[in-house]
Amino acid sequence: MSQVFALGVTESHKQLQLISIPRREVGPSDVHIQVEYCGICHSDVHHCRQEWGETKKPSVPGHEIIGKVTQVGAQVSKFKVGDSVGVGCLVDSCRECKQCEESTVQYCAKGPIQTYGSPSNDATGHTMGGYSQAMVVDEAFVLSIPANLDPAAAAPLLCAGVTVWSPLKHYGVKAGSKIAVLGLGGLGHMAVKFASKMGAHVTVLSRSESKRQQALALGAESVLITSDADAFNAARSTFEFVLDTIGDEHDLCAYMDLLGVDGTYIMVGASPKPLALSVFSLIMKRIKIGGSLVGSIKETQEMLDFCGEHGIVSDVEVVKAEYVEKAWERVLKSDVKFRFVIDVAGSLNADTVVQV
Repeated sequence: MSQVFALGVTESHKQLQLISIPRREVGPSDVHIQVEYCGICHSDVHHCRQEWGETKKPSVPGHEIIGKVTQVGAQVSKFKVGDSVGVGCLVDSCRECKQCEESTVQYCAKGPIQTYGSPSNDATGHTMGGYSQAMVVDEAFVLSIPANLDPAAAAPLLCAGVTVWSPLKHYGVKAGSKIAVLGLGGLGHMAVKFASKMGAHVTVLSRSESKRQQALALGAESVLITSDADAFNAARSTFEFVLDTIGDEHDLCAYMDLLGVDGTYIMVGASPKPLALSVFSLIMKRIKIGGSLVGSIKETQEMLDFCGEHGIVSDVEVVKAEYVEKAWERVLKSDVKFRFVIDVAGSLNADTVVQV
């Protein structure tokens, strides 16, 4: 077992601080990763502030992890020392249920082992994430990062990226599809990039005219300002898909009305409160509504390969470890375009003092 520095919250200290945590010894199928960059996800804030329920302490978040392999176990065959690799939202599963056998490990019947906050055999009894200097992960849950991608900008692909990639592929978005993307944040900006490269006709739905140029630069063909009643009414029944990335309360029925007959409404934003839905919004045009949870390891690698082929990364703002609490506050205000990434290798060390 080794000790590494990390940013986490404890029972006695509810804000992020520098702590030391144990990492297990490298087992036969394990990969030891020196963390270089870790993206900041809104889930990190929810988890550490216990907004989704009580969490185990110490809590070390982070599931958008890029690093270099520094050691491999005797049975590891996919990776070698020096490889650029990633770790996303999952680090294990039961590997026995139907979902695991079908490579949809995110829906493991026994519950997937998430990168932080899940029960584990590690010394602390639960997993701890990538706001740390190093990790030890089974090779089955380690991903290969294309060499042509900027590692800092690739980090958010491992959560924000695959969270929209998986439903785009599963629900059948393809060349020629007409899709509206609701919300132009961390998830939404990746959805625009992916769908446009797939050949779909992408419209961004935004309340603000100020988002127009950003959306077009990302690959959208058009922008619909949702506060423009005439434009909104004219767009009714014109889309095959709506991808909803909004993470708080909003009017589902209004956006669902943009779909034509047999349209599909896809939800990936996680509102903490229940959303109202009239059944008539579904039955009058045979609308399908579905959700999606991150993506499998197989899907994530396919997405990364696609990104390597097309040169796709996230738009990021790289910050030092001491700035993370301030970055969290900016995340809550949507004050980032479009994802924060921590320079772990360059700033997390024994002298780190988190700014509050």
